[in-house]
Amino acid sequence: MITGKNYIGSFLSNKGAITFKTFNPQLNVENEMIFYETSTAEINKAVSLATSAFKEFRNISGIRKAVFLNAIADEILDLGDELINTYCSETGLPAGRAQGERGRTVGQLRSFAQLVDEGSWVEATIDTAQPDREPIPKPDLRKMLTALGPVVVFGASNFPLAYSTAGGDTAAALAAGCPVIVKSHPMHAGTGELVASAIIKAAEKTGMPNGVFSNLNSSGISVGTQLVSHSGVKAVGFTGSIKGGRALFDLASKRKEPIPVFAEMGSVNPVIILPNALNNRAADLAKTYAGSVTLGTGQFCTNPGLILGIKSDALTEFVNTLGKEIAAIDPMCMLHPNIIGVYEVNKEKAILQKDVAVVSVYQKDVKTNFARQVITTVEGVTFLENPTLHQEVFGPYSIIVQCESKNQLEEILSNLEGQLTGTVIANDNEENDFKEVISTLQNRVGRIIFNGVPTGVEVCPSMHHGGPYPASTDSRFTAVGIHSIKRWARPFSYQNWPNDLLPAELQNDNPLEISRLVNGLKTIDIITNE
Repeated sequence: MITGKNYIGSFLSNKGAITFKTFNPQLNVENEMIFYETSTAEINKAVSLATSAFKEFRNISGIRKAVFLNAIADEILDLGDELINTYCSETGLPAGRAQGERGRTVGQLRSFAQLVDEGSWVEATIDTAQPDREPIPKPDLRKMLTALGPVVVFGASNFPLAYSTAGGDTAAALAAGCPVIVKSHPMHAGTGELVASAIIKAAEKTGMPNGVFSNLNSSGISVGTQLVSHSGVKAVGFTGSIKGGRALFDLASKRKEPIPVFAEMGSVNPVIILPNALNNRAADLAKTYAGSVTLGTGQFCTNPGLILGIKSDALTEFVNTLGKEIAAIDPMCMLHPNIIGVYEVNKEKAILQKDVAVVSVYQKDVKTNFARQVITTVEGVTFLENPTLHQEVFGPYSIIVQCESKNQLEEILSNLEGQLTGTVIANDNEENDFKEVISTLQNRVGRIIFNGVPTGVEVCPSMHHGGPYPASTDSRFTAVGIHSIKRWARPFSYQNWPNDLLPAELQNDNPLEISRLVNGLKTIDIITNE
């Protein structure tokens, strides 16, 4: 049941004076439930509880943490239709999308449970002592990853489940041994509270310390600012706009004790369509990309907002066909009036730039909060000279850049900001003739796709969801998949430490039977004194 209150650890609280409601964009009305914004006293209490919980939670075994994570997944599923209905009422998204995202959220939790249950993720490394080494003895050194401390996770507007309350950031941080305080997104506070209740139930059932999780409501930026500034918070996870992510990054950097902010932000996800591919399948590619541009009303961070090709009759055919395909797709509801408002502003700003031509825009009447999809095109030289055209328009919008040559295509790519993805569409091995272009693209992205679409992020160990700034604040880390756990841990070494006082992961007899790097060799064997 939704109460509108904050979870300060396992306690429901509503001491804040500010209230707000969520919004149903399909019906264009406010939802009835009143939510209470978290007060400063409640923020301090949540951080205090998290700090206390960390002392115990960091040392809880991977097996117990796995039970906790699996229990969260079970409790989320037990929320049933109430969760799905609330999700739909706060987003305007269909039930099928809600069910799919719930499945992904549960799957992420279970994958991290499997990871910590097995235990090798800590990257245990052991170099045994050599007391007789000359000219000086070598000490015994043992290293592993250990949890950072309390983590603040900001819920994402476009993924109320998979990137929010129990999403990838939260699952990874809990798996690492870090208590989590979620700053719930105000657009789906009801969905957030339901999921928070599932996490709290799971924590209580599995004997986790109170404060291992809190869920705080906020209608503005004050709560988030206070959390990132709080000395008890040791790291931040964020998915959203460049403006929001950069503000948090700057705030965290200015603290007396700076902390890492792992922000996944904007991306236009450039798509390069090579000449032979255009000559052979321009119409088919146009149909495919019409679906990709409009998928989820363009509200995916991997939406193809930039398509590039070298001028030709085939490129003209692609442009015209994509325009026709886009115009034939019925518009869909965006997540919130604020989001469609920003879309309209940024779309008009892009369209009004000098020498930008509108290829297609949906012309029929649309319901309130439904977005008209747009395709524009521009010459390569114009795109190069106008950085405004390089920026993301969050929504069903894409710009096609018509390049004069391979060299100009490469120059454009080299001048792009960092991106989450890049895509290469090719035929008949022609990618071999564009190696420098592809190499330049690779240097600007975190993931490169061949003959596909960027929309869709598979949750698996080989996925990298991040990229050079401003796609993310640290291109070395992914926000998706089990390796995202490394964001919430730091390396820690023990020197000449008594064996019985070492963590189990580093003890001689390897009681957890994990894979370790011992004197340069991967092994699960025990260490003898011989």
